[in-house]
Amino acid sequence: MEFFCHHRDRPGALPLREELGEAHWAYMDRYEAELIARGPTFADDGETPTGSVHIVDLPDAAAARAFAFDEPNYQAGVYRDVLLRRWRNLLGRTMWEFPGGRTGGDRHLVLGLGPLSGTAPEVPDERDELIAFGPLLSDDAEAWVGTAALVRAPDAEAARAVLRLERYAGIEVHAWEFGGRR
Repeated sequence: MEFFCHHRDRPGALPLREELGEAHWAYMDRYEAELIARGPTFADDGETPTGSVHIVDLPDAAAARAFAFDEPNYQAGVYRDVLLRRWRNLLGRTMWEFPGGRTGGDRHLVLGLGPLSGTAPEVPDERDELIAFGPLLSDDAEAWVGTAALVRAPDAEAARAVLRLERYAGIEVHAWEFGGRR
């Protein structure tokens, strides 16, 4: 089962995040084989961390909750909240298999939340810049509750265009970069 996890930093948590950097990395190293994508999100300055994204393939929801809530930064209070949802990998690959590689161009997390109607989107025709793409689902994977995409785009507005605004109550775009030691 695939899960999307977005830990979002609480204000003022940067010193604690920095202090726990190696503990976070060591924890994620334990999940290396299960990770589909990972990496930090950033504020508009492109430098200040605002959260951490992990897309992971785990046996069940209990394992996903343990993954999200046993994480050292979460345990220490770095994060203000966690978005944890079932997810479906419509590209069928990991971020490390993205043909565009780890460098070059700006990367973004795009979240379409609160779908207004219809069914979950299919992979857009313009897929060359998609690093990861899939629907966010209810716990039983029956209901579509949003969409999460990692995309290479020149700016936030171009990244936002990967989702059709009229389909969602809101779309969030966050600067993001490849994470991990690979």
